[in-house]
Amino acid sequence: MNGGNGQYSYTRNSSIQRWGVEASKALIGEAVWEKLDTNFSTLFNIADLGCSVGPNTFIVVENIIESVKLKYPSPDPNSEDIEFQVFFNDLASNDFNTLHRSLPRDREYAASIVPGSFHGRLFPKSSLHFIHSSYTLHWLSKVPKELLDKNSPAWNKGRISYGSAPNEVVQAYSAQFAKDMGSFLNARAQELVHGGLMVLIIPCLPVDTSPSECPLIAVMDQLGDSLMDMARMGLISEAKVDSFNFPKYYPTQHELKTLIERNGYFSIDKTEPLAQSTTHARDLNFQIFISHTRAAWEGVIKMHFGSDIIDGLFDRFMKKVSKFSPLISRHSSKQIAEIFVLLKRKAS
Repeated sequence: MNGGNGQYSYTRNSSIQRWGVEASKALIGEAVWEKLDTNFSTLFNIADLGCSVGPNTFIVVENIIESVKLKYPSPDPNSEDIEFQVFFNDLASNDFNTLHRSLPRDREYAASIVPGSFHGRLFPKSSLHFIHSSYTLHWLSKVPKELLDKNSPAWNKGRISYGSAPNEVVQAYSAQFAKDMGSFLNARAQELVHGGLMVLIIPCLPVDTSPSECPLIAVMDQLGDSLMDMARMGLISEAKVDSFNFPKYYPTQHELKTLIERNGYFSIDKTEPLAQSTTHARDLNFQIFISHTRAAWEGVIKMHFGSDIIDGLFDRFMKKVSKFSPLISRHSSKQIAEIFVLLKRKAS
């Protein structure tokens, strides 16, 4: 995600993700009250994985802490209050300086920054009581290697995603997601105490919807078309486009459930789509939509193509998307659904 506090920073362009965080508040409170069943003395450890730079991660943490305090109030004035330790995790390239500067001054927790990929171990065994991760697991650890192999049926020439691609490309993305999800769950199973909770918010492809029908995936095709337009104009090489694929995959709910059950370390206590409000500002105008998209995608594009093409690319992208209003509608039956998933670490 774009760091800093500029026009296209994640800090200023993450209201979509904030909506999910706010919509899940009651569900987190309910989860803590009804499902949290773990032993701890006076120290409660929380991790937010894929925290980015704020402010959404701080809202999440405060929600969790308030829920835990409600369930475990101090029995008398002489007892020792619960202390909270919060671990903010993201890739080492994340703008942790902005995160650190943005930490609430009146916070009720000790804050630690933990850089590294959550597809591997990050914490000591049985050290966490609550794990949260939202809008992160659809990002893959790497692009499937088959997409770059000219001799593979999954070679994704001329495309940067899988919306309009052959089934072999979709399957390569799906297989990589399965590997990543397995690694993620195995690592968290080691780090979470027995009876501890993990809340995930994962964008999922709706039932009976193919990738080509999904507006948000179609948006990525429009960005790929914009890159190919620039290649035809000689602004970038076509080979450069052919070697670029977005490391993003939206699973179906069935895929997600199957992978969690196959892992075996967690019980699935709830899976529920986050309710959408027709009055919410998620019905974005084009400029806001482009700004949000740029905040999330620009970093990946810069790493591959450099920074010189960014403004021109997103100008072209906006013109293409403006012709297709369903692409930004948040109430299309084919649109990505944000799924709230509550997992509990099994005792064995």
